[in-house]
Formats: sequence, structure tokens, C-alpha cells
Amino acid sequence: MLRKWNVLSWLLVIIWMAVIFSLSAETSVQSDSLSMGITEKIVKLLEKVTGQTNVNIEDFNHIIRKCAHFSIYLVLGLLVMNAVRNMELPIRSKLILTMVICIVYAASDEFHQIFVSGRGPQITDVMIDSCGACLGTGIYYGGWRKWRKRAGKLDKNL
Repeated sequence: MLRKWNVLSWLLVIIWMAVIFSLSAETSVQSDSLSMGITEKIVKLLEKVTGQTNVNIEDFNHIIRKCAHFSIYLVLGLLVMNAVRNMELPIRSKLILTMVICIVYAASDEFHQIFVSGRGPQITDVMIDSCGACLGTGIYYGGWRKWRKRAGKLDKNL
């Protein structure tokens, strides 16, 4: 059963990486259209809630795009940490391995955008992605430790 769970954990990582790859493979026109559609829906919701309509949609769209980077890699950090969890490594090595996988993937994803029409690599996106992955890794580690402590099973290996 544990082996099936390990395979499933890594499969989820690969699927999520494929989702990220497909999003970064969109041309700038496709990507802008998707993010602007989401931004417009959020602005409409904010207008209903606050009654204010003075939002600069272009600036807000930029913020939404960067939040998407952060969030997507937060999920990747969670998934990779989950997959790495059962490896026979000290916890520090698990955390480092998780971050290396996420950061290398973020960098390779930005490099991939060199070959996509209207897109290009941005070091700031790698940094935002890395921060999201770091938070996802930390959330997983903290939650797992708390769960193990409650179950009376806390050990040095996570």
C-alpha cells in the first residue's frame, strides 16, 4: 500500500508540473486573455463587495498574474514535499530536495518561455515561484509535524 501511495504522490507531482508547463506554453495573447478574464471577474466581485469602481485593471491584472505564480508553486511545494516525505533521508535533506526540485523546475519553466511567442524568462517570476514553493513546503512540514505530534508519532525523519 505504501508503494502505491509513493507512486501516486510522484504522479501528482508530474501532473501538476504538466499543468504548469501547459500554462507557460500559452502565447502571450492566450495567457493575457486568461488572466484578464480572471482579473475582470475578481474586479466585478470586489465592486459588488466594496461598492468601489476605481480599480486600474491593468495594474490589478499584473498582481493577479504574480499571485497565480506564487499559488501554483505553493501547490507544487506541497505535492513535492508529500512525495519526498517517505524517502529515507533526514528531514533537512527532504526540505532541501523539495526546494531544489521546485526551484529548478521554476527556472526551467522560465527558460521554456524563451521559445513561446510573446513570452520570455523573468528572474522575478523564478523568485516568486520559489517563495510560493517555500511556503507550500513549510505548510506541509508544519502540518505534518503537528499531525504526528498529536498522534504521538513525532520522530526526527518528519
